[in-house]
Amino acid sequence: MQLADQLFVTRSAINRWESGSRIPDNRMIAQIARVLDVDINILLNATIDRNEAPNVILVDDSKIIVRGCLPILEEALPGARIYGFTRPSEAIACAEANRIALAFLDIEMGTMSGLDLCRTLLSINPRTNVVFLTAYVRYAFDAWSTGASGFMRKPLTPEGIRDQLAHLRYPFWTGGSGK
Repeated sequence: MQLADQLFVTRSAINRWESGSRIPDNRMIAQIARVLDVDINILLNATIDRNEAPNVILVDDSKIIVRGCLPILEEALPGARIYGFTRPSEAIACAEANRIALAFLDIEMGTMSGLDLCRTLLSINPRTNVVFLTAYVRYAFDAWSTGASGFMRKPLTPEGIRDQLAHLRYPFWTGGSGK
């Protein structure tokens, strides 16, 4: 009750955090660390499930791009489950069935743009990190308005992926030497 009062949240919010049914966002974790006088990294690491491999998706309407990028993602994210899709509807179905930690999205795709797909993925899980992967820099401003974590120019490289991992809104454990 005291912690709830100091954080200006309900006791039920604290109960959900304690039971693991909800996880506080990064700003709230920082406030909890301040109130409890503990290192924020202790609290952040407590939210990481190292037994669960993160789900990463790549969505591009080109089969050649998907096939070529999957091995690059596997190299950069050795502990992740990686899925490639050429249809946004397949990615949405995957996100509805699984918690997606990171999504690499092309912007120009047939019937649904990557910008719209980003919004849909974030409505399913607001903690999904989205990185746009495109050949068109002109989309950068539109991409930022969606709540995405990053923007990369094609071609995808392991170094580019690792750079993006360092700047994600919601970091996750990759199973390798990274986060």
